[in-house]
Amino acid sequence: MKKSLLLLLSLLLTLSTGCGASAKSTANSQPVELVVFAAGSLTESFTEIGTAFEQKNDGVRVVLNFANASTLLQQITQGAPADVFASAAPKFIDDAVAQGLIEQDAVKIFARNRLVVILPKDNPKNIRAFQDLAKPGVRLILGAKEGPQGAYVEQLLINASSSPEYSSDFKERVYQNVVSYESTVKAVVNKVMLGEGDVGIVFFTDGKSAEDRLQLLTIPDEINVEAVYPIAVLKSSAHSELAQAFVDFVLSEEGQKIMEKYGFLPPK
Repeated sequence: MKKSLLLLLSLLLTLSTGCGASAKSTANSQPVELVVFAAGSLTESFTEIGTAFEQKNDGVRVVLNFANASTLLQQITQGAPADVFASAAPKFIDDAVAQGLIEQDAVKIFARNRLVVILPKDNPKNIRAFQDLAKPGVRLILGAKEGPQGAYVEQLLINASSSPEYSSDFKERVYQNVVSYESTVKAVVNKVMLGEGDVGIVFFTDGKSAEDRLQLLTIPDEINVEAVYPIAVLKSSAHSELAQAFVDFVLSEEGQKIMEKYGFLPPK
């Protein structure tokens, strides 16, 4: 009898210890981190999308890394852990596909954007039209030439120089006015707001986010450039199913409403 009682007590103690360990493990469990590398112009929209995705997926934390898409691709190729890559131009996703980092079939277009001119509220150089960017003495701030925004601006200026409403050397005269090339479009916005430049060219969405502190000057449609935003799951993703769920959410009706809220156009 005594032996049986001791055996029972030992069994109860084992069960108690096991239950305690299980509860402790659950209490200390860490959320799954989904790492999203996204172009800087997606800062506001993807921050809200990340929060909404977390609310729909218990135990998931979306970690967002915003930078110039060329910088993001460089980080990925150097081995930085990432699950999703969202670019402001197809070139950088295409380069990732060519390097075997992304499957071609995984690439989806999720938004479009366009360019706009931003000016300080006091507009010290009295810039009234896009042609005024070529005036001598205008201090122009642009995004890095090697990034998406730089490529779009280059095409915009080529379009203008080919138009009869602009001179054939318009592009060269505009570039002569550049006083700074910034690594991100957000930096262009900040410098113009601080008065370190008289004018800048940014994505419409970045101008819209600061329109209470800046003037926006529309670029004529016949020369403006459409920016295309692709997104894809990386082959190296540690959470590929969850990463695909994030991409699907961006493309969903709810995700697209968030993108529209910040001024993005829907994919065609």
